[in-house]
Amino acid sequence: QVQLAELGGGSVQAGGSLRLSCVVSGYRYSRYCIGWFRQSPGKEREGVAAIGADDSTFVIASVRDRFSVSRDKAKNTVYLEMNDMKPEDTAMYFCALSGRVNNIMNMPGSVFFDSWGQGTQVTVSS
Repeated sequence: QVQLAELGGGSVQAGGSLRLSCVVSGYRYSRYCIGWFRQSPGKEREGVAAIGADDSTFVIASVRDRFSVSRDKAKNTVYLEMNDMKPEDTAMYFCALSGRVNNIMNMPGSVFFDSWGQGTQVTVSS
């Protein structure tokens, strides 16, 4: 079955950087969309960035100047690069796979994603 594994979480000071990896295995097709979501205690899950099956990308406006999303097809891995991190970036970060989203023009809602990883914790201290 499809498995997604998030790697690269941890603790970082404000202004620092982290790169999260989402490693995909068991998906029978070579083209798929990956979304990155985050959730902190007491808050709703928030879509942060996505890369479509056609490699189009979208990052939400609030982090667009600091975050980017990319894909290494040979490694079946999607990355979320986070720079100049702020305490408000502290959250559990999840990646999710959709076989239904091709072109990205805005952040797809979580309902479009069928498979989810377990999440990785990111903590930013001031």
